[in-house]
Amino acid sequence: MNDFAGMEDLLSDFLMEAGDMLSDVDSKLMELEKAPDDSGLLNEIFRGFHTIKGGAGFLNATELVTLCHLTENLFDKLRNKELKLSAELMDVIFAATAEVRHMFGALQQSVQPQAAPADIIRALKDALEGKAVAAIKSAAAPSAAAPAAAPAPAALPTIEAENVDWDALYKALTGSDIVEQVGAKRDPEVIKQAINEEESTRKAFGRRSTDVPGSTVGRRGGDVPATEAKETTIRVDTERLDQVLNLSGEIGLTKNRLTHLRSDILQGRTDADILRELDLSVTQLDMLVVNLQNAVMKTRMQPIGRLFKKYPRLARDLARSLGKDVELVLSGEETEMDKTMIEDLNDPLVHLVRNAVDHGVETVEERRAAGKPEKSVVELSARQEGDHILITITDDGKGMRPEVIRNKAVEKGLITNEVANTLDENQCLELVFLPGFSTKDEISSVSGRGVGMDVVKTNIQKLNGSIQIQSEVGKGSTFSISLPLTLAILPVLVLRLGDQSFAVPLSMVREILPVTRDALQQVSGKATMIVRGEVLPVLPLTQLIGWGSNERSEVGVLMQFGSNSFILTADGFVGHEDVVIKSLDTFRPKGVAGVTMSSEGDIVLILDIKELLSDVRGN
Repeated sequence: MNDFAGMEDLLSDFLMEAGDMLSDVDSKLMELEKAPDDSGLLNEIFRGFHTIKGGAGFLNATELVTLCHLTENLFDKLRNKELKLSAELMDVIFAATAEVRHMFGALQQSVQPQAAPADIIRALKDALEGKAVAAIKSAAAPSAAAPAAAPAPAALPTIEAENVDWDALYKALTGSDIVEQVGAKRDPEVIKQAINEEESTRKAFGRRSTDVPGSTVGRRGGDVPATEAKETTIRVDTERLDQVLNLSGEIGLTKNRLTHLRSDILQGRTDADILRELDLSVTQLDMLVVNLQNAVMKTRMQPIGRLFKKYPRLARDLARSLGKDVELVLSGEETEMDKTMIEDLNDPLVHLVRNAVDHGVETVEERRAAGKPEKSVVELSARQEGDHILITITDDGKGMRPEVIRNKAVEKGLITNEVANTLDENQCLELVFLPGFSTKDEISSVSGRGVGMDVVKTNIQKLNGSIQIQSEVGKGSTFSISLPLTLAILPVLVLRLGDQSFAVPLSMVREILPVTRDALQQVSGKATMIVRGEVLPVLPLTQLIGWGSNERSEVGVLMQFGSNSFILTADGFVGHEDVVIKSLDTFRPKGVAGVTMSSEGDIVLILDIKELLSDVRGN
């Protein structure tokens, strides 16, 4: 049942705005835990809860209003020095914000959220009354029972209205009676102030005071459910849209010039001046299209900090449940990535942050015994390197022992003793990505089932990325994720085999070399070439894709794959292009990442070099 019929647009806007606001509140709560007397932070958190409460009031989400109101009152007392922040009180506050997020989940399903768990409400009320608060383990999930329908609130009266029932109005606004407010005493001025604050909140969510919830509002795209609208919308800086508009206008002018030149050429004018004008116009059009393509791609780019700011709270809650003292440090939050990639990156990063806190860092006692600071530091960073984004998760924990991982993999039957004996240290570390691998002997609510790291690697590979591990025993571990800036456009080098064209990612290409029979040498029965004193293996593209041997290879491409280099040979190369990738959803041959169209209109297969190399190594 949809409790928000006719309000989908408002609900979608609320969830987007309030979700960002709640994430901001969580970040400020993490800062407040380090500086509990910071009045600026207390005021900002108070305003955040007040604004969320106001938006929930528009939607008649009574239980959400009640929870936010209690938490808002708590911060009002904290900022007025009537209460002192403690670790136990912070646990209650974090439990309340977690429950607010659970209620957002109910709203995303277009149903009214159920009441918050009784222990959270009781703890908040006890704190407001100055009593000792009971321990809160975690916020309970919202009840699955169908919520009762709530009447839609009436429109707010103007402040100048006559005969206003101030008591009823104040309760409708704040979810509590006036007498609960110290010093209110049914003073109309207090109520007027509340209306002014509520009006400001409504403006923050883009809604007029005369709008009545439940009425038809201007919807985008018809009757789209709120959850669906949230997944398909994106915020774009107006300057970027202006740039797209300006480039579109310039392309239109260049198109008109080309149309005029075409008419002249069809009428027989082919003199040097016309051809020079044609060349200039085509060059200008090419430059404008490239600029437009880049501008459009920028509209899809979002700062990764919007994703990162979720994790300090995750690390904090998990660390407290495990009896550890962990600080998650963020850097590079301004780094931009394709929005769809940011969404798909969430689950892998959750796994890696949880693993760093659970597996990576030690308990306070273990760190003290090892002579380390009691507080563990996990760093989550992002930076752009060329056309790729590098994300690293680094901890200062106990590190990973390759021999322990190798023995565990053998013990669990994931690899044989023969294979284990051939692995170097890096290969041993990568065994953690095998399905079913876990170093924990006991299953807990956090880990031990052998599910997680294999999913991390699979999801990152789906994004055309890679993940590597570096670890030093006693010092800590680093997981490095390399991802393309965007999945929509890929710079490639187009190679030719006979009449067929194949594309390889340009990010892996280091150099193009001529290949002669004299330059090839046989080492242990395999072809190699010496490039600047380095002996590199030679892999014919025909062998890589299973076409057999080819004696006609005339060009070699020096490829870099991780820390390894090799030379890929082909009949020739067509050139460098920025292509739009079309995925093969129903049928995907092994080693093919997707397809694109060449400038001549031919189909070009984009090769997944990593997958093809894994087949070669397996053989």
